[in-house]
Formats: sequence, structure tokens, C-alpha cells
Amino acid sequence: METGAIDRGQREDSCGNINCVILNYNDADTTEKLVGQIRGYRCFRQIVIVDNASTDDSLQRLEKLADKRITVLRADRNGGYGAGNNLGVRYAALRNHAAYVVIANPDVSFEESCVTGLARVLKRHPEAGVAAALMENGDADCAWRHYGFWGQLLFMGPVSRRVFKPFLCYPRRYFRGKKAVWVDSVHGSMLMVDAAAFLECGGYDEGIFLYQEEMVLADRMKTIGRRTALVPSLSYRHDHSVSVSKTFEDELARQRLRETSVLYYMKHYLCVNRLEECLARLWFWGIRFEVRAVRWILSR
Repeated sequence: METGAIDRGQREDSCGNINCVILNYNDADTTEKLVGQIRGYRCFRQIVIVDNASTDDSLQRLEKLADKRITVLRADRNGGYGAGNNLGVRYAALRNHAAYVVIANPDVSFEESCVTGLARVLKRHPEAGVAAALMENGDADCAWRHYGFWGQLLFMGPVSRRVFKPFLCYPRRYFRGKKAVWVDSVHGSMLMVDAAAFLECGGYDEGIFLYQEEMVLADRMKTIGRRTALVPSLSYRHDHSVSVSKTFEDELARQRLRETSVLYYMKHYLCVNRLEECLARLWFWGIRFEVRAVRWILSR
């Protein structure tokens, strides 16, 4: 077996009960579009739509989609990405008895073959708890290395992230010629989880509202001995940040939200000390200055 590669030479098998969870917040148009694409996929036993306490007419519109294979849930409050998806996966696992669950942003598009391919990887490799396909618009950005405190700082900065990209992300050669590889974490816009493992590790951390979810999930999976796989032989499309941008239109507001999530991750998962926390806050201040400078230049 090649370094980093997952052996997929075992006999093809049934993929079992697969559900899809889609989280919606004030974006019924995008959610309806995705449901319209996948509702005919035979691989899905059930589709679970979670409305994250939308303030518009999303719930009323989405409830019209409900049928024998589509369930619409409403969260009591908007507790963020993690809380909403945890609700959906718990329902899929405990009520629908799903073996595997696709967690999909409304702004993605994927083929049925992508779903069945991810399920086969999880089924053949019980040590895997998460599997994801390649985003068609950039394979090097689909998986990240976990490099602790300093890696988190470098990944946060728009400039430093690009300068140190070969260090922070897996190089293209790591994927080339391989059907599936082990990675530290994958992009959270569309992934598949082993439902039992997801429940065992606690799923997403509901202390984080948005951002860092994929890092947390990967770390939590590791605590129960599960790994994360990227399957570059499969792909999907992602219309980056459509749903997020509709809610947080200002880039500086999104930056502050990222900072809050990263600092939470550093405190609770990297166990940083007070000095490191102060350094992180100073780094965040520099990033905000960079964001303001870019906005000023673009506005001239």
C-alpha cells in the first residue's frame, strides 16, 4: 500500500442505510435546489432537513418538501452550524437507524456515485469515521494538516495562509494517483460520517457557532480511534460561502467570528497558555488591519 493511501482492493459491498442532513438558515432557495437534485437518489434512505430557527419563511417553504423520504426538523434556536447538524445526525442515527450520514451545505452539488463511493470507503475501513470527496475547484484546499498553535495562526492570516500553503495543506502530489488517502481533516461543506462514531465522539462542539467545525470533528474522532479519509477519485462542487455570506455580509464581521471560533479551539483543544492566547489576539488584530486595508484599497 502506498504511503498515505487506503487499500480499496476489497470486494464491492452493499453500502447500507445512508441519510443526508442539510442545514438551512434563511436560505430556502438554495436548500430547495439541493433537495431537488438529490431527492431521486436511490442511495439515500432518508433526507433530513434541519431549519436552524430561520427568521424568514424558510420553515414553511421547506415543510412543503416533506414526504416519506424527506423529514423537516426545526431547531428551537439557532445554535450555529454544529448544533444544527448534531440535531440532524442524531435524528438520522437514532430515528432512521442510518449507518452513514452525509452532512451537506445547501450550496453544494454532488452525484449519487460520490455518495456511494464515500460509503464504500467507510464500510471497508472501520477505522475511518469521516470521508470526503475532492472539491472540483481546488484539491489542495480540501484537506489540512494539524500543526497546532502556530499552524492555526498561519492558517488564519490571508497572506500567511497563501505563503505557507505548501506547509499547511497537503500538496497535490500526496493525492496524485491515489483513490483515497488519510488526512488530518477535510473541508466541512460536504462529508460523510459513520453515524455511530459521530455519536460516540460527541459530534460537533456546540460551543462553536461557525468555523473550525472540521478541525474539531477530526480531533474528536481521533479520541475514539477513528481517522479521516479524503477520496480524490470522487468530487463535488461547492459554491463557496453562499449561505454564510447571506447572513454575514461584512467581511470584518466574518473575521471576528472566525477569531472567536479559533480562540475557542485553541483553548479547548490545543490547551494554549496565557502567553499564546495574547499572541493570538495580537495576530488577530493584525489580520483585521489587513482586512480593513484591502477594503480601503478596493473602495478607491
